Amino acid sequence: MNSARVALGHDPAARSPIHEAICESPHLEREVVLGGQTVDGVETITSFVYGEAAVYESVLTRLDAVREYEITRADDGFFLYLRRELGPEGRSLMNALTQETVVVVPPIEIRSDSTIRITVVGHSADLASVIEELADGVTIEILWASDRVTVTETATSDRQLSALETAWDVGFYEVPRRNGIETVAEELDCAVSTASELLRRGEANVIGGMLDRRR
Repeated sequence: MNSARVALGHDPAARSPIHEAICESPHLEREVVLGGQTVDGVETITSFVYGEAAVYESVLTRLDAVREYEITRADDGFFLYLRRELGPEGRSLMNALTQETVVVVPPIEIRSDSTIRITVVGHSADLASVIEELADGVTIEILWASDRVTVTETATSDRQLSALETAWDVGFYEVPRRNGIETVAEELDCAVSTASELLRRGEANVIGGMLDRRR
């Protein structure tokens, strides 16, 4: 069983109207789909949208495919309950993801950089079929992959994590810095160059994980 986090890049013609609005409006940042289902071509989802509710709602009211929705405002954005009929682009994505062993793991992130980021779990052959059956105008970037069932990748090795924890405990990351790399190396019982490399690699992996990037 394999797992992967992927970014699906969408050309303008491949975007749904809502994704188009998120990409084009300065008042909408991203939408995080928390869960949902599709029955007979009608999608029902609940999500959190980072942005202004009035701008998003103005898009919904123009779409004939929307059957019903409800918005609950919150800090930084709003919660959304939405039922809509899927258009051609929605059906194409749904068909690509509908493989016998593949599970799409929420949340699904719809971003203003024209990507949709998802985590999928399943047999490697069916995950490959997802890539092969993507619609025209949709590209895929694998952000990370694992040969086991997981929804997140371990950002650091055990040794890197130990180095980061030690550096934090001795005040290496305080401003101003309380202790330097020599103290970290002494606590880890290793050379200064080794401690420095562990911290740099650990920091890169943690930041990469936060940004969904992998070397």
